[in-house]
Amino acid sequence: MDATIALDAMGGDHGPQVVVPAALRMLKKHPELKLILVGDSAQIASFIGNQDAPVQQRLSVHHASQVVAMNESPAKALRLKKDSSMRVAINLVKSGDAQACVSAGNTGALMATARFVLKTLPHIDRPAICTALPTKTGHTHMLDLGANVDSTAEHLLQFSVMGSVLTEAVDNLPNPRVGLLNIGEEDMKGNEQVKKAALLLEEAAINYIGFVEGDDIFKGTVDVIVCDGFVGNVALKTSEGVAQMITHYVKQAFKRNLLTKIAALFALPVIKTLRRQIDPRRYNGASLLGLQGIVIKSHGGADELAFTYAISEAIREVEKSVPTQISHQLDAILGN
Repeated sequence: MDATIALDAMGGDHGPQVVVPAALRMLKKHPELKLILVGDSAQIASFIGNQDAPVQQRLSVHHASQVVAMNESPAKALRLKKDSSMRVAINLVKSGDAQACVSAGNTGALMATARFVLKTLPHIDRPAICTALPTKTGHTHMLDLGANVDSTAEHLLQFSVMGSVLTEAVDNLPNPRVGLLNIGEEDMKGNEQVKKAALLLEEAAINYIGFVEGDDIFKGTVDVIVCDGFVGNVALKTSEGVAQMITHYVKQAFKRNLLTKIAALFALPVIKTLRRQIDPRRYNGASLLGLQGIVIKSHGGADELAFTYAISEAIREVEKSVPTQISHQLDAILGN
């Protein structure tokens, strides 16, 4: 895929120490990919080193003099950090010099900056954060994961359309199943926003299957799960905590005594498979949907491997022209 992606090299907990090696790995994996590293050019150069010509020719550095801190307010980042690596990377998408941006930086600042620079698509009131989560049968896409604490029924309809389009595009999955996260499957359950959203979705041209509960998230019975950002963020962080707890218990169980340590040797292939299946690094890269451009949010603490998955998500969305597809679907459903 002949894509050009801007990387916020200074964002996240590790900055260029992670972003640059991840970029080099992806350039070697994708011979047509072009990457722009945005940030302190001197720091970035120190991590690039000597690379083969085919890699050097597809890698460029765009200097930015400022960095948005992980605890910085979105308003301050917008007002005072106009030459931040985050802002400049998004500007490159706006100007057409890049087709997507990937950043591990401050989520609030990234969303605010992306919305200010790129603007939202027609029919979209608020962008949403969407990511893939592992299930028994593969994965599901869930949104919103924290961009909007309060959402109206109309917002939930917009999220549903965006999630459906993204899933169909990047997973090559026709007519994905869309469910509204609720406290029960019965029609009378839930708050007024969710009930009204259900009525809107029943009339929309997407494959809405009804309400789903929290335990349905990982069953694989639904391809897109829609909720407001408060509920979605709590569900996401809870699932991450449970995964960490299970990993801890498994480790402790095998360390208990000599027999369990011997058993661990025989169980090692199974353990490795399990760890790979639930490894959060494989699902790194959340989409900021609803913008007139592609912006991917990497986890702030991502390591090199995790950041490559965020870049891969950007590549997939560029290949499928996800914002354009979302715009067309919204026009068909909500256009007058």
